Order: sequence, then C-alpha cells, then structure tokens
Amino acid sequence: MTADVTSAIRQAIVSLALPPGSVIDKSAICEQLGVSRFPVSEALARLQIEGLVDIAPQRGSTVSLVRIADVREYMLIRKGLESEALRVLIGSHDATLTEALHANMAAQREAAERDDSEAFHQIDIEFHDIIYRSMRFTKVKGIIDSARANLDRARRLIITPRRLALTIAEHQAIFDGILAGNQDQANKAIRAHIDAVMVELFAFAREHPDMFADGHTLGTDQDSFPFG
Repeated sequence: MTADVTSAIRQAIVSLALPPGSVIDKSAICEQLGVSRFPVSEALARLQIEGLVDIAPQRGSTVSLVRIADVREYMLIRKGLESEALRVLIGSHDATLTEALHANMAAQREAAERDDSEAFHQIDIEFHDIIYRSMRFTKVKGIIDSARANLDRARRLIITPRRLALTIAEHQAIFDGILAGNQDQANKAIRAHIDAVMVELFAFAREHPDMFADGHTLGTDQDSFPFG
C-alpha cells in the first residue's frame, strides 16, 4: 500500500498536478486514495529522500522546489551516458530498432499535432528507452531512471508547442545518425538536444526564479552548463 501511495504522489508531483512549493494536504490525499495517514506519511518520507518533498516539523510537508544545480548534474550525466551509448549501439543495431524508432517519431508528431503535451512527454521518454532496451544496458538505464523524477518536473515546466516541434527535430537528427550508421553524427545530435533543453530551462528559471530553489543564483549560460 505504501508503494502504491508513493507512486501516486510521485506522479502528481512529476506531472505538476502538485506544483513546486505547494502545500501537501495529507487529509485530502487520504480521502482521495482511501487510505489511512500512516502510508501517506511513509510515502512522503520516501519522497523526501528522492528530493521531491520537504518535511518541516510542526509545519507540514510541501512539494520541493526544483534545484537547477541538481538538474544540471543529472543532465550532464545523461549527456555523457547517452552519447556513449549511441556510440556503442551504432553498427550493431538491427531492423527492430529502426522500426520502433520510426513508429515513435510518427507518434511524437501525432501528439504534437494534437498539442497533447502529456502524451508527448511519455513518447519522448520511450524514444530514449527504445535505444537502451536495444543495447540491454540495464545499469545505464537504471542510473538515468533514478534521476528522472526531478528531470521530468523541470522539463515539463518548459513544454510549449515550440519546444515540442524542436524536440521532434532534435530526435529526428539523432535518428538520422543511427540510420546513417554515423557515430559522430548521432553523438553530436544527442549532445545538441540536451544542450538546447538546458538553454531553455536556464532562460525559464531566470524569468521565474521563485519556482526554483536556487533560481536567484544562476550565472550566464556559458558558466552554468558545459555546452558543446
């Protein structure tokens, strides 16, 4: 039961149904999920460890603000792992991978045409998961998945029709490199994709610093992330 409650609250936080900084009403959660306060309290303690919840004695629980410093580190990890994973993959992949990516790209375009950002987000995740599954690199995928909750919150903050269109183009560039069997092309494309997301996230954080735990401490794009 605690695991189910934890999953439900985590999803509400990651999807921004519970936005950063919002107060978590334990009684309301108990009523909505039909559970007692114990599994809710246990779930919040687990989510505190994940960095999604802040618990203050005598003051209750709130959804933690996104920390740009954490996102920067997680995205740097992704940048290194995904670019290296593509280098390993290209030349050893088969038709199953390209067929799955073709279908995924079509689904991305369909979701963008509907302006369905939530569906697009899930298809976006699947695009990267298809690549990892094809390599059977479970440990690499596990490392990235462990950072996904806070990354997903940050990425959802900047989802716009323009970002959807750019993401499709960036994914297509990665896919083109795979189809061409060109390690350098695919590697540059994945690094450019992550760089582009970080540029937009830094810009958003400067415009809305109160939505981030460290939004007022940002420097310039050049000294905030190792681009290139």
